[in-house]
Amino acid sequence: MLKRKSGSKKTTEKLTRLDIDDEVRKKILPYCRLTNGEIWADPKGKHKIGVLDATNSADTKKLFGKDKTQLVINDPPYNVVVGNANTQNLSKVKVDEYITFSKKWVSNVISVLDKNSALYIWLGADQNDGFQPLPEFMLLIRGFKELKSRSFITMRNQRGYGTQKNWMSVRQELLYYTKGDPHFKVNYTDIPKILGGYYKEVNGEVTDNFERSKSEFIRPGNVWVDIQQVFYRMEENVPGAYAQKPLKSISRIIEASSRKNDLVADFFSHSGVTLLASELLGRRCYAMEIDPIFAELSIRRLEHYRETGKTGWQWNNPFPEVKVKRV
Repeated sequence: MLKRKSGSKKTTEKLTRLDIDDEVRKKILPYCRLTNGEIWADPKGKHKIGVLDATNSADTKKLFGKDKTQLVINDPPYNVVVGNANTQNLSKVKVDEYITFSKKWVSNVISVLDKNSALYIWLGADQNDGFQPLPEFMLLIRGFKELKSRSFITMRNQRGYGTQKNWMSVRQELLYYTKGDPHFKVNYTDIPKILGGYYKEVNGEVTDNFERSKSEFIRPGNVWVDIQQVFYRMEENVPGAYAQKPLKSISRIIEASSRKNDLVADFFSHSGVTLLASELLGRRCYAMEIDPIFAELSIRRLEHYRETGKTGWQWNNPFPEVKVKRV
């Protein structure tokens, strides 16, 4: 539950976007324990994260060695200008350049996939620019014969953008591919079943869907409407990390497509949500992040959870040693 004391100052995030505020970045960088090419190894022996380039095959080998992963969850740049800022993490380039970039990191992902494994990719579709890069990316993946398309998932945001002359954009796309025959566990939402009457004959007995069901709740299917978009009043919020994915969405993927102690990988760590979800669900995680600030943020998020039991900082500063004044 989120509480605000009466008479208290207005609650706002204590950090601006860390991908665009150069002055804040200069203050934070000295407190980042990793520089380019370096890898942090979890003292508990479970996880690793490096300031590494997802498109660099040597960096991939450096992080994984001979290890193979059973599940990869990637949230790469969408090739859409987000929040009116063009940055390294949230940038827009020519679509051909984006596909060249994507081909490199997808090739590196495939090199570390186990013989039976799953790959999930969050991706955008710019409705103001021919829905790029979604169709081009899908065509790219068709060229990788190791991968089989399995599902096209849409997660609905509670907030969106649009105009009075268009449908508001509230969707995020999630592509699901497999290699071989990986594990998959059916899971359920918190939404109770309310619609009955779908009759079917099974072993000579006609039953409705309630009688046949294994749960009183509905399955998420490939349209997810039950996940709260992260905002600054939620405990899991990571100030400074723009467009972070909800912990519930990543946990759903991990629970469905991996087993306890499996190795989960994330080539674009950003807010560290895959690392944290892996910790919560008893999986190991190897993560990459090209920006040392977001690599540090990912490590701190894991350490913060282990120290406090909290999944984020709500609106508080994850870098308390850096004083930041917001206008």
